[in-house]
Amino acid sequence: MSEAIKDFIESINQDWQAKVCRQLDQTIREAIPDVEARIQYKKPHYLKNGKYAAVYGTAKGWVSFTIFNATSLQPPSDRFEASENGDRITLKILENQDVDYAQLGQMLKEAAATIG
Repeated sequence: MSEAIKDFIESINQDWQAKVCRQLDQTIREAIPDVEARIQYKKPHYLKNGKYAAVYGTAKGWVSFTIFNATSLQPPSDRFEASENGDRITLKILENQDVDYAQLGQMLKEAAATIG
């Protein structure tokens, strides 16, 4: 985990949100081993070959997780919201919500495989 990402997570006030963000960081890094991470627009952004692969951020009552290059993905539940053109999908994670990180990792691998 980069220092910038570590600092971002450590600055989160809600313990449950920090825990989710740590797990998302780990999931992203396992799914996309050559991922590059940086803080942009005050959120952790993960890039592969200079193109966005994923981003997450916190809000008052949730953690938002977005996968880019998602047009070929079939999100497994109605909890995912697709962008207008379908190039990204977003999951809003609430406190005490079960999250299938293995499934997210598989989706990340599939989406990242489309990045040149």
